[in-house]
Amino acid sequence: MTHPLFTPTSMSNNSQQPITLLNRMVMAPMTRARTSQPGNIPNEMMAEYYAQRASAGLIITEATQISDDSQGYSFTPGVYTSEHIQGWRTVTDAVHQAGGKIFNQLWHVGRVSHTHFQNGEAPIAPSAIQPIDTQVWIVKDGEDGTMFPCPMPREMNTDDIKRVIADFAQAAENAIEAGFDGIEIHGGNGYLIDQFLRTNSNKRTDEYGGSRENRLRFLMEVVEAVSARIGAERVGVRLAPFVTFKDMDCPDIVPTILDAAERLNQCGIAYMHLSEADWDDAPTIPDSFRVALRERFSGTIIVAGRYDLKRAEYILDAGYADLVAFGRAFLANPDLAHRLANDIALAEADNTKLFGGNKSGYSDYPASV
Repeated sequence: MTHPLFTPTSMSNNSQQPITLLNRMVMAPMTRARTSQPGNIPNEMMAEYYAQRASAGLIITEATQISDDSQGYSFTPGVYTSEHIQGWRTVTDAVHQAGGKIFNQLWHVGRVSHTHFQNGEAPIAPSAIQPIDTQVWIVKDGEDGTMFPCPMPREMNTDDIKRVIADFAQAAENAIEAGFDGIEIHGGNGYLIDQFLRTNSNKRTDEYGGSRENRLRFLMEVVEAVSARIGAERVGVRLAPFVTFKDMDCPDIVPTILDAAERLNQCGIAYMHLSEADWDDAPTIPDSFRVALRERFSGTIIVAGRYDLKRAEYILDAGYADLVAFGRAFLANPDLAHRLANDIALAEADNTKLFGGNKSGYSDYPASV
């Protein structure tokens, strides 16, 4: 009997143009910091890396800057200049030639940044609240990468908010020009959109803060702007209700995410991507939440976090999700789908080579055959 993970599917959410997938496996977005400098330009090495993993039903790229003030880590890619678009075109062409589908994850990191990336200015955020015990990786000229604490951010004004929303929409259009099948809006893991959603990082008293409805406004305006530009059927949204690192513990976040799911369902987006904590003592997501999420969102749901074949089968058979994303397993196993389908032992990734560097620990992992 075929494992449900290896069956074809499509992402439609009532769209007239569904995106067909070879299987239900997703390569999760993972920062690898291999861009060409200066300019954080996607390159041929990245094209090789992603094409090697094109047997996933869907690839979601590493998080990608929408503007020159949205960066929080060294060597992460952008999609806001012609050079970025040209570089990403090399990647998408390679993935499509290998038979894969690929979405570009778009982010603004908000307060999870440093003056190093902001021309000496403070990063922007919903409120001027410095994240505790939160660091970013910075490579300065002639030095190795070092973790630096995030400084106090500056509270965004209305003009800042409108400009960032416009930047998301333009970046989405750029991504489609670069050949992506769609884009994913990064609304989780403590970055800007997530900061708006949570009471502990958003102390605003205007229309973008305070009530749950107001805290949802920024997310929804980004989704609406991006959907108007490229079509909702090519838009995914990643949310992380149970992830609390980067000083993001919020008692109201779970009901906020469920309200978001209901609104996103009405927008007709391609999918919701649930980022689950993946460390050893991470909280277990209750089935009651999964049932509530499915009741509110009828489109494609992706889950990501510590999944193996057994857990993937359970989540798919229960109807709690439609696709299952794998992260680190894809790093050392470019043919992960083949290995899992044929019970071939998985290789281990070299965790010392996750960020920055060359092909070593990146695109030099061999396939099993």
